[in-house]
Amino acid sequence: MPFAIYILGLAVFAQGTSEFMLSGLIPGMANDLQVSMSAAGLLTSAFAVGMIVGAPLMAVASIRWQRRRALLTFLITFMAVHVIGALTGSFEVLLVTRIIGALANAGFLAVALSVAMSMVPADMKGRATSVLLGGVTIACVVGVPGGAILGDLWGWRAAFWAIVVISAPAVVAIMRSTPSDPPTRSIPNARAECAALRRPKLVLMLILGALINGATFCSFTYLAPLLTDISGFDSQWLPVLLGLFGLGSFIGVAVGGRLADTRPLALLIVGAVVLLVGWILFALAASHPAVTLALLFTQGALSFAVGSTLISQVLYAADDAPTLGGSFATVAFNVGAALGPALGAATIGMGLGYRAPLWSSAALVAIALMVGAAAWSRRYRHVISRA
Repeated sequence: MPFAIYILGLAVFAQGTSEFMLSGLIPGMANDLQVSMSAAGLLTSAFAVGMIVGAPLMAVASIRWQRRRALLTFLITFMAVHVIGALTGSFEVLLVTRIIGALANAGFLAVALSVAMSMVPADMKGRATSVLLGGVTIACVVGVPGGAILGDLWGWRAAFWAIVVISAPAVVAIMRSTPSDPPTRSIPNARAECAALRRPKLVLMLILGALINGATFCSFTYLAPLLTDISGFDSQWLPVLLGLFGLGSFIGVAVGGRLADTRPLALLIVGAVVLLVGWILFALAASHPAVTLALLFTQGALSFAVGSTLISQVLYAADDAPTLGGSFATVAFNVGAALGPALGAATIGMGLGYRAPLWSSAALVAIALMVGAAAWSRRYRHVISRA
């Protein structure tokens, strides 16, 4: 695997930390900026929406740029808005920086996926995808708890400065390690690549990716109150417990990345079925600490093994859209990251308790299985009818 892909993974780690760390910083930010908790929560929503809108928008906007230039522009912009966010005393300014940061993050990830695919053989897209998404899982293991610790020790602004510090080596490394585009590189046709969205397999992979990742983030977002109120763990153990889920996620991405290139269908079918059973078992047995510990790890591993495989399959299906394929994959991932927490919040708001997100995750996986089965059945009937 080219070293430059690991450098891109480092930048994705910093950006993933920024995306998810706010869950532990919202109370301090609300108090410091003198806004309500619900208003401060808009910072998370704004980032998620910016990621969804920004992926295709930024990919199209930068389609004529040299890819190294695009990566550096997005990453330096991402760092700059975190500097502004760390210095400002205005909630409105901070909200704008989160939106701009999300646009830069989305653009970077879309271009990074495209660059990574161009640097590996055609049959290694799954492994390359796992390296980049591994940055997200490491953010769950290390970055998010680390951001919470920094927030407790020195305030939420310290976490923003940490994002800048982590990102700085990636800027230097991208300048030195990322290959420049060849002089004969043709300018991609955005309209022709966008037409790939009409391909049934790509649309199917996008839908399944959004559903599976939605299930993941639906439960992950509300693990803290579940673990303390239902499972009975002391709050001081939360960083370790969340880290256990993140460790499983990292291993799932690593193992899934290898299988995604050789046996993707088997991984998706078996993994999704076991994932569904796991969410149901978790919902039923969440009050048992020993079962909870085991399921935190296994559900993290299965969620990201299946989710990352679907993202890699988006890239395979978008083979004729090498520049914008990464933006399609980024949208699928972040639609799930926005859909899941919203569904979890709605079910909790209905008075169904903190087990509700687990049942919601199970429902999303079940829908994904039904959609996949229906698509497979339709394709099978089509083949039979032509025989």
